[in-house]
Amino acid sequence: MAATMIVGCGSKEEKAEEPAAKEETSDVQAESVEQRTVYVTPDWVKSVQDGNQEDYEDYVIAEVGYGDVKDCASYNEGHVSGAIYVDNCEVEDAIGDVESPYNLLPAADIEKYLLGHGITKDTKVILYGADVSGTARQAFGYIYAGVEDVKILNGGIEAWKAAGYGVETDVNEGEEAKDFGVKVPAHPEYWTSMEEAKDRLANDDNFKLVSVRSEEEWLGKTSGYNYMDKAGEPEGAVWDGGGPLDPYDMSGYMHDDGTIKNLDEIKTDLWRDVDFTLDNDLAFYCGTGWRACIPFLICYEAGYDNVSVYDGGWYEWMLHDENPVQVGDPASDDCEYTTVGELPTDKAAK
Repeated sequence: MAATMIVGCGSKEEKAEEPAAKEETSDVQAESVEQRTVYVTPDWVKSVQDGNQEDYEDYVIAEVGYGDVKDCASYNEGHVSGAIYVDNCEVEDAIGDVESPYNLLPAADIEKYLLGHGITKDTKVILYGADVSGTARQAFGYIYAGVEDVKILNGGIEAWKAAGYGVETDVNEGEEAKDFGVKVPAHPEYWTSMEEAKDRLANDDNFKLVSVRSEEEWLGKTSGYNYMDKAGEPEGAVWDGGGPLDPYDMSGYMHDDGTIKNLDEIKTDLWRDVDFTLDNDLAFYCGTGWRACIPFLICYEAGYDNVSVYDGGWYEWMLHDENPVQVGDPASDDCEYTTVGELPTDKAAK
C-alpha cells in the first residue's frame, strides 16, 4: 500500500532494549492443523521449529514489513528465531496510479520474489508482521500465487514473546529456489478485477461486493486516506458491518489480545445484520486491498472457495470518472447515486 500504511518499520533514534536470548533446546508439542488453516498459535509454530509437525521439514518463517529490511525497526529489534524478512512490495505494486493502482504485482514478479526467498508451491510458509492487514495481504498474494500451505502467527511477535519464546536480531536470508512447481498464479479465481466486479454487480444477483471499510468511509463522509480526494462506494456494494474502525484499525475482526477471530466468531460478532450470506459469491474490498484480505483469509481457512478480493478497491474505482457510485446508506432514502466524475474533491482524510 502507500507509505501511510507503514507500521512497525522505520528507524528509531534510541537503541531498543536487547531482545531476549534464544531459548535453549525445547520439545514443544502441538496438535496438527489442516493445510488451509491460516491463523496458528505460537505453540504450533514452535512445534514446527522443534520438528514435531509431520511433513513440515521444508518451511520458511518470515516477518512482513513495508520497505527495506534495514529500515524495519520491528525486525531489527528482535524477530522469531530463523525468520527472514519479506517486503509487502514483493506482492503489491506500490506506484499508485491508473495503470498501477496498488494491485498485486504481475504474476512473474511475485514468482521471482518467492523463488528469491527459496519459496516454492510446496514450501510451508509462516508469516507474521506488525501490521495485521499487511501480513494478510502478503498471505493472500502467496495463496493466489500457488503456495499451498500459508500460515500466519496469530497475534504476531507479541503473542510469540508472551508465550515465552525468545527472539534474535540476526538478519536471515532464504536460499534461492529455481522452480516454483506450478504456473503462477495457481489461483486466479481468488482475485477479482474492477471490470469483473462491475460486470457481476450488473448481471449476477448472487454476487456481492463487500466493503471492508469504516462506517465513515461506507457513508461517504471521508475517503479514509490523505491521497484520495473523493468518497463513496461502488454502486451496488454491501457493507461488512463495520469491521474496521478506520483504514488502519481492524478491531472488529480481532480479539482484545490482537489475535484474529475465526469465522464463527465473525458471524456472531460482526455479520449479524448484513446484506450478504456465505452462500453468495463474495468479493471483499477496501481502500487498496489490505483490509479486505483478512475476511478473505478467515473464509478461506473455513473452506469457502466462493470468496475473492476485489483488488483495486475504492482507489481504483475512483480513478475512473464513468464508474457508478453510491454515497450514503443504500437502505436509506437519502442515498445519492452518481458517478465518480461528479463527486466533490474535498473528502481526503485530514
